[in-house]
Formats: sequence, C-alpha cells, structure tokens
Amino acid sequence: MDISAAANIQSQAALNEDSELASIYHFLRQLDPTGQRFACVLRDTIDQLLNGEATGRYDWKSLFKTEKTHAGTIVEINLQREFKFDDGITMDYLIAGVEVDCKYSQQFGGWMIPPEAMGHICLLVWADDYKSRWSAGLLRIRDEWLNQGNNRDLKLTIKAEHRNKILWLQHEAELPINVLLHMPPSDRELVFSHSTGQARLNELFRRVQGQRISRNVIRTVAQQKDYMKRVRGNGGSRSALQHEGIIIMGDYESHRRIAEQLGLPIPREGEFVSARVRELTSWEKCENSAELSGRRWICAVGADTVQLAPVLPTHTR
Repeated sequence: MDISAAANIQSQAALNEDSELASIYHFLRQLDPTGQRFACVLRDTIDQLLNGEATGRYDWKSLFKTEKTHAGTIVEINLQREFKFDDGITMDYLIAGVEVDCKYSQQFGGWMIPPEAMGHICLLVWADDYKSRWSAGLLRIRDEWLNQGNNRDLKLTIKAEHRNKILWLQHEAELPINVLLHMPPSDRELVFSHSTGQARLNELFRRVQGQRISRNVIRTVAQQKDYMKRVRGNGGSRSALQHEGIIIMGDYESHRRIAEQLGLPIPREGEFVSARVRELTSWEKCENSAELSGRRWICAVGADTVQLAPVLPTHTR
C-alpha cells in the first residue's frame, strides 16, 4: 500500500469516528473547494508583514523576530475576515458550531499547541514562501500525540510520527509565488538599481515576463502611493515599454482574454502579466495568437525583431 492510499484510509477513518471533525472539514471544503481563497489569504498576510511599500522588503528572512512572532496572529485574523468565522468562546473560532483553535507555523510541524487546546480541534496552517507551498489541516489534540516541552508557557508540538493523523484540507498546495524572491538575483539587482519607482517598474516588466505579478510586488518595487498609476498608459510602464514591443495585461476581462489567447497565465484579481509580442506573419501558423488593433499578434521569442506593441483594448470588465 502506498503512502497516499494509507493517508486516505486514515483520513476517512477520522471523518467516520469524529462527527465534529467531519462537520468542520466539510464546512471548510464547501467554503473553499480548491483552496484558492485560503492561498490568497496566506499570500496577502506574508506581504502584509513584509510591508514592501514602506520597507522595500520581499524576503521573510528580513523580518524582525517580533514580526515573525506576530505572524500567527495576523494569519488568524485574516482567515476570520475572509471566511467570517464566528468568535469562539475558549478557542479562536466557532466553525460549524464547534470550537476551533488556529495555529500557524512557517516551519512545517512547528505548530505550538497550548494546554487549553487539549481535546479541542486545531486548524493547523503552514506556508513557506521559499518553497511556494502551503498546507492546512485539522487535528483533535491528544496528549499522547504531543512532544513534552519545557518552555515557560507549556506549549507543545505534534510528534512527527503522529502528523499523519492530520486531516488535510489542502496539503503541499501551490502558494502564489513571491516574484521578487524567486527571480534571478541579477535581474532583481537591476530592478532595484534604478532611482525612481517608475524606472524600477519598467525594469520589472522587462525582466519578468509570462508570469503573474501581484499588486503587492508592484507596490514594493514602486514604493509610491500612486503605484497603480505607474503601470498604466499615459506615462506609465504600458506606454514606456510599448516601443520595446511589451504589453502589460491586467485583471480586466478584455486583458484576461488576450492573455488566454496568447497562451499566457491569466491575471487574477490585482495581478498583471507582461509579454513581448510581435505581429504574426501571413505564412505562419500559431495556435496562441490574439487580434489587437486589427492585426494578429503572438508572443515574441529570442532574436525576434522588436516591434511597436499594440495598444490594449478599453479596460472593460
């Protein structure tokens, strides 16, 4: 029997044996079947802690110890805001009529379980910006499953051999990527070498193409209150990069259609995708092309001749 099959059997047993656990599990799965809402909360929480607009930070390691300690509280608050969980009486939340405590760790398995959570169900959350992965699962806390700690507040951790008891809502799911953290260091240095927010954004859209770029990345690079203005035409990156054959698609429906037709990632809310394009010649065949300004365009590659990029259509939703 493989590991995944064994885990499925264990999960089904937990659902059958614990009606409260099952109620919470099914309620949360109904709220967020794919985990996308949960992933966005975690992405936004990490970005909130980094506070890139004010600090220019993009790396978890750059946070102060006090900020990292505070991360669990911010995750707890932001999840409650997103899913509108009721307040618990003794635990953090009341979900499907059951008390649930929320525990977050940036290190997998590092959840600190307080004595008052004994016998209760915990929502265990993990996210790692370096791996671009996250997990969230449910576990009813039992004393025999915990490491006996000696810290002053008596908080304990779950024994590694008992982590297979966790009922996963999502496990090792994709966390929206931190573009600045994962881009080549030489490209990142070039982006931040410019003295103005506009020049930094222009360089970002040159260097990061065919990837989703979040609003928080734009905010961190621009470090200006009017950062969104710096993306648009009429002096922003769209007009500045037009002569380099680069278009920047946002989350408008018309832009999303263009990205899909070009075979690019489709921008989600608050995201942008940059690409260099060229006109499709009459003798070429290409599955991924978009009609703009009365002509058909494809993504440019390698040594393709740079052409003036087409103007994107009106920003209709």
